[in-house]
Amino acid sequence: MPVIVKVLGFSLGLTLVFTLIANLLPQVEGEAPVEKIIDPSAFTEESFIALGEELFQGKGTCTLCHNNMGRAPDILALNMVETSTERMADSRYQGSAKDVEAYLRESMLQPSIYVVQGFGKKGSNDTESPMPTVDKAPIQLSELEINAVIAFMQAKDGNLVTVALPTEEATPTTSQSEITIQINEPAMAKTAEAALVQFGCTVCHSVLETESPVGPDLRTVASRLSVEEIRQSIVDPNAVIAEGFPPIMPTDFAEKMKVKELDMIVQFLVDSGK
Repeated sequence: MPVIVKVLGFSLGLTLVFTLIANLLPQVEGEAPVEKIIDPSAFTEESFIALGEELFQGKGTCTLCHNNMGRAPDILALNMVETSTERMADSRYQGSAKDVEAYLRESMLQPSIYVVQGFGKKGSNDTESPMPTVDKAPIQLSELEINAVIAFMQAKDGNLVTVALPTEEATPTTSQSEITIQINEPAMAKTAEAALVQFGCTVCHSVLETESPVGPDLRTVASRLSVEEIRQSIVDPNAVIAEGFPPIMPTDFAEKMKVKELDMIVQFLVDSGK
């Protein structure tokens, strides 16, 4: 009887271990991004701001870096109208914006024009931003989407929204009065390089053409970790903290990444370290 109990106990323990591992990994292959069909002329200021918030949290991937973990200024904690005014008055500012709306748009389309002190790429003396240009791949926000995000950043602290609401005439489309906007999540990355940028890996790690001292160097990670350890470091970053680095890596990549995106990143890191 004791032998049977031991065997059953071992089997149950093994099942629990495999269940835990399975739950750490992304569970789905991924669905197509959720889309909304929108009539540009039907926006109210309230619905336009709401769209901007959805984009800020979703497709724009803004919260991946702009949070309270210290990788970029915490936009949600800042009054962006006051902050933008202060930055335009900074002697380091080299842009051409004359008002808050123009500054916010400029910061999204030309992020290196003004880099907040301490948040530039390593070795750039805060002259080059690690932030991707939002109207280019992989984020690819449209002009209307950029305007909605600006409206949200102006409104979230009770400030006046100066962004003009879109109209059918001002938003040309392919022979239709409606436009399609992806809001809940960005489209799945087609390459490992695009996935590394989309999930903000280049902000904290030296990888691709970027260098950052915030996290471990990913260009040589395959020489330090096995394939499974690399995978674990992405889906459960707090399981093993690299010595000398703070535990600030997001812990929800298992929820955000598609299985294919995770596989592409892991394989890229393995191959680049050879």
